[in-house]
Amino acid sequence: MSAVAASDDARGVVTAAVLQARTVQAKAYAAAVHAGNERGTRARVARLILENGPITAFALSSRLGLTPAAIRRHLDALLADEMIETRKARTYGSRGRGRPAKLFAITDAGRSAFEHAYDDLASSALRFLASSRGPEAVAEFAREQVADLEWRYRPAVETASAGDRVHALAEALTADGYAASADVAPAGGGQQLCQHHCPVAHVAAEFPQLCEAETEAFGRLLGTPVQRLATIAHGDGICTTHVTDLSTVRPHAGTSLQEGTGLRESTGLRESTGLRESTGLRENTVQSPHHEL
Repeated sequence: MSAVAASDDARGVVTAAVLQARTVQAKAYAAAVHAGNERGTRARVARLILENGPITAFALSSRLGLTPAAIRRHLDALLADEMIETRKARTYGSRGRGRPAKLFAITDAGRSAFEHAYDDLASSALRFLASSRGPEAVAEFAREQVADLEWRYRPAVETASAGDRVHALAEALTADGYAASADVAPAGGGQQLCQHHCPVAHVAAEFPQLCEAETEAFGRLLGTPVQRLATIAHGDGICTTHVTDLSTVRPHAGTSLQEGTGLRESTGLRESTGLRESTGLRENTVQSPHHEL
């Protein structure tokens, strides 16, 4: 089977797993609502606020078919749990008498609650893929997902000067919610890329292929060997990646720079290496491939 066919097959398996998981969730959710479960109705209120942005209590009541008293009860509970917050509606030009309409918006905590639910769904889909197609299928899926990130980041990274590429990558990651920063590596000999937030940390804790694919993409984007030193997914406070100063790379005689940094074109496979103890850094890190830009 070709790589493209295998990727399409893996994507189809994941899609089927996602649809199956959604069907199960929908049935459970419908059962809870049908039974008059307060929590289920409250989740519907929160989801409407998440999907529609700041919205009035009247609009929520109309969409859900709830009485003003019922919608107020759920809104008060969500406010108490800090899942939502209130805002004043903007007015343009002259406004009639009375107070401005109050809007309800999702908070960061509320958004995170939904993200964790999506994490559970993603984990279920990847477990299904791993059991039906094996761990390599998960790795292929991870590489496919990261390919979009790499494509979007490449223009910003390539237009930056050699010394500013890590900073350019950090800015691109920050725009996607990773809260990234770049600085000189503490031990010298390169730079350090730090990601203070990881949107897929809960999923990556079970499927490290996601972190490995991301690290490989960083190496290709920066055009130099990189090594992942720590990850939020494995309990560290920050995802930390060491970026080697390209001027210090000395490939062995008779090999290309790509071969000397962990990518052998004859196989197209990445070599996993640990950092030497003399650096004082943890082992079990991944050295990503180097691609000429």
